[in-house]
Amino acid sequence: MTRRLFFLSAIILAYLAARSWEQRPVEQPAGVLVRDAPLQLTRQRSALQVGKFSLQPRASFEIEARVLSTRRYYLGRGASLAPLDLALGWGPMSDGRILQHLDISQSGRWYRYSFDLSAPVDAQEISRHSANMHMIPAGSEQEKQLKSLRVGEIVKIRGLLVDVEDQSGWSWRTSLSRDDTGAGACEIVYVESLSLVN
Repeated sequence: MTRRLFFLSAIILAYLAARSWEQRPVEQPAGVLVRDAPLQLTRQRSALQVGKFSLQPRASFEIEARVLSTRRYYLGRGASLAPLDLALGWGPMSDGRILQHLDISQSGRWYRYSFDLSAPVDAQEISRHSANMHMIPAGSEQEKQLKSLRVGEIVKIRGLLVDVEDQSGWSWRTSLSRDDTGAGACEIVYVESLSLVN
C-alpha cells in the first residue's frame, strides 16, 4: 500500500512539474513591445451557432498584445464555449519595466491587478492598455494554441467580438470599448486565427 501511494504521488508530482515547466513565463527585453491598440471595425454578420450557443458578431477584432495572465475555466455556464481567459496588455502594459511593479491575477472571469507606489503608471493607464478577454476558439487548433500560451509571449489574434446567448435565454455581452472597467468590461473574442510574434 505504501509503495503504491509513493508511486502515485511521484506520478502526480512529475505531472505538476512538467505542467509548471510548460507554463513558465517567457522573458522579454525591457521597453514597449506592442505599440498599437487593438483594431476594431463594426460590421454586420449573421449569427454563428456553436453547440447550444448563438454568437452574434458585433465587430471584427484584431489585437497584438503581451500575455499578462492566462486562466482556464472548467465550470460555469460559459466554460464549454470559452474555456480560457487571457489578460492582455499593449502600449505601456507590454513593457516589462512597468509590469515588474504590478501583481496580476485572474479569477471568476475577472482580471485583477495591484501595483506598488513606485509604479510609473496609474490605474487609468493600466485599464486603458490592458483587458481581460474571454476566448472562444473557432476550432480545435485554435483551442490548442490558446491553451499553450505562456505569460510574456506576444500574440496576434484575429476574430470577432461577439454577444452570446443560449437556448435558455442566458446571455453574455461583449465590451466594445477599451476604456470601460468593472462588470461587462471584458471582450468576448471568437478566435479565428492566432500566432506568436517574434
